[in-house]
Amino acid sequence: MVLSARMPELGALEVFLAVARTGSLSAAAREVGVSQQAVSARLAAVESQTGVRLATRTTRGAELTDAGVLVAQWADRLLSVAHEIDAGLASLRDDSRSRIRVSASLTVAEQLLPSWLVSLQADADRRGETPVQVVLTATNSDTVIDQVRSASADLGFIEGPVAPRGLRSRVVAHDDLVLVVPPTHRWARRPDGIDAAELGDTPLVTREAGSGTRDFLAAALRKALGKDHVTTRPALELSTAAAVRAAVLAGAGPAVVSSLAVADDLRAGRLRHVPVSGLALHRPLRAVWQGPRVPPAGGVRTLLAHIGALS
Repeated sequence: MVLSARMPELGALEVFLAVARTGSLSAAAREVGVSQQAVSARLAAVESQTGVRLATRTTRGAELTDAGVLVAQWADRLLSVAHEIDAGLASLRDDSRSRIRVSASLTVAEQLLPSWLVSLQADADRRGETPVQVVLTATNSDTVIDQVRSASADLGFIEGPVAPRGLRSRVVAHDDLVLVVPPTHRWARRPDGIDAAELGDTPLVTREAGSGTRDFLAAALRKALGKDHVTTRPALELSTAAAVRAAVLAGAGPAVVSSLAVADDLRAGRLRHVPVSGLALHRPLRAVWQGPRVPPAGGVRTLLAHIGALS
């Protein structure tokens, strides 16, 4: 619905209400912080715009007409709602600076973000500042991208092979994918490991479609074995890195996972790292967001700046 040209702006109604409250042009001028002449001119402009006589100037000040009394009641209600909206918008702006919605791939959410957030809070405490509040959703990289694009997340962290189109991105960390097997697996007895072709022909325990780890491995195999390489059907598809790790420990098959997710198992000897020749498995981890190239001011920029300072 489009308002007519007769509808005065909110600032003019505020001046008129000051006249209504004080009954004087000079008192209204003091209240709104302008000259008496400016108040008189603003009141005349509102009357001209609306086509309604609102007040009568007298030697004692300004008296509202019957129409002016009615308009003052309407204006009071309108400005009350306007101030409520203004305060609400200010609250949302403050909220966007102190509270952000982050969607992160499981590797980042489970292995990196906890230490980043603890460090961020400690840094804010040292500075005597209110720490950024992060509401975190852990999911696969494809869903992270969808959530950032739909604005249901302010910031995302992904682990796919390329930066997504239509979003801004920044590399914030790196990790290595590693092929792991139980100590009893035949590959564990190969000191030189296997090659990319043997890995490409082997059913693996893997994450679901849309996982950054799965996508990165598929892209690495195509680069090593040719663009026509077709990924072998998985031995098992699971929705979390923890489930993949548990399945490998149970003997379900080999898996290629983030070295961050299995570091304790490798140190303890519960899993064995099998080298893969001819395959590049070092990958970037990216932050993604909408908007300008520079991350938006507030919590998003604060968090990314802190992560950058840690690297």
